[in-house]
Amino acid sequence: MEELQGRWHDLDRLLLRPGNLVGPGFEPCAELRDLLQNDCKVLVIGAGGLGCELLKDLALSGFGNIDVIDMDTIDVSNLNRQFLFRIHDVGKPKAQVAADRIMQRVKGVMVTAHFCRIEEKDVDFYRQFQIIMLGLDSLEARSYINSVVCSFLEYEPDGGLDYSTIKPMVDGGTEGFKGHARVILPGVTPCFQCTLWLFPPQITFPLCTLAETPRSPAHCIEYVHLIQWGQDRVGEKFDSDSPEHMKWIFEQAVKRATQFCISGVTYSLTQGVVKNIIPAIASTNAIVSAVCALEALKIATMCSKGMDNYMMYVGTQGVYTHTVSYEKDPNCIMCSPGVPIEVDCSCTLQECIDTLLNDQRFKAKLSRPSVSFQGTNLYMQAPPILEELTRPNLRLSLLSLMGGNPSGGVLNINDKKLHGVLRVRVSFSKEMDTT
Repeated sequence: MEELQGRWHDLDRLLLRPGNLVGPGFEPCAELRDLLQNDCKVLVIGAGGLGCELLKDLALSGFGNIDVIDMDTIDVSNLNRQFLFRIHDVGKPKAQVAADRIMQRVKGVMVTAHFCRIEEKDVDFYRQFQIIMLGLDSLEARSYINSVVCSFLEYEPDGGLDYSTIKPMVDGGTEGFKGHARVILPGVTPCFQCTLWLFPPQITFPLCTLAETPRSPAHCIEYVHLIQWGQDRVGEKFDSDSPEHMKWIFEQAVKRATQFCISGVTYSLTQGVVKNIIPAIASTNAIVSAVCALEALKIATMCSKGMDNYMMYVGTQGVYTHTVSYEKDPNCIMCSPGVPIEVDCSCTLQECIDTLLNDQRFKAKLSRPSVSFQGTNLYMQAPPILEELTRPNLRLSLLSLMGGNPSGGVLNINDKKLHGVLRVRVSFSKEMDTT
């Protein structure tokens, strides 16, 4: 189209010229721009402050096929930083409004909106994208998507990774004047589970302080939220998205603050404490998004070497960035070739399953596991006909079911609590008795 002529002049400087800092396999050519605009599908998860920036940056960087998924609707409080939304959009789905506005402003780009929870999409939905971008403020949501992309990984019998099964993921996050950007190549770089320790635990208050000696507005709000709600509204479940519920918390917190001569309880603070909201800074979103979009461009075209693999931004005292590389956890339950367990050579399949269910690493992830080895179903929980057929294996030794190899092997575990396959690398603690 004529109106698009010249738009990608700056992008062509990256894609049509050789350089000393390019990624592996980079060959400057016009086909790279066609790849971005027609063949590379990108998913943006989250259409909030960071998500709006990501959609804009990706569209202006040449990506022509973008999907966005978000379960929220637009609130008045979003308008100060989520620049794709207007006052008349309040109450509408964020994903749909953001998609429409990007397509209005950047001609030639197709943005498909999905107004739903990320759990409502099956794994095949996520499999279709070449790159997944995270603009989330929830550890649970990040962990869920991480488990999905790690479930795509396939390993050779010798533990070698099938690189064609890697689904690149770019994660961005902001917290006031702080932010981070990271590139996750499951199976190669640390996945989200490998570095979960990077995220500090949420701040909690002792109940005795809330009940007896509140000293701050947050103490008053949390008292009403955690204690008074259950006392005054027995049997009614609190909904943090209900304006009526939030207003009640605010009004009761003001009364309690007055009782203890504490000032500073506001409605916005009440929302922040109850929902664990940290004030968002628009400039932080813009900086982190720019880094994430650039990494997506590098992944798609190899026009430059990618980040390795975590960038932190601190904007409280000027502009400061720090980039560091973290180590992959070789025994990660999500992205490793197999989480190690050791059993006795006389261990039966049932005893092995019991060991998994009692292992602290798996307790929250397993309830009724099914087990297979090298494509053979050893025990299936469902359907009933397969459960009946494989039930006799529970009494057999695991060693015999794994071909009698004393060096062990990798079991594939499926469970309704898992979003993919859990790989368990079994080793036997005793040599096989040959007498």
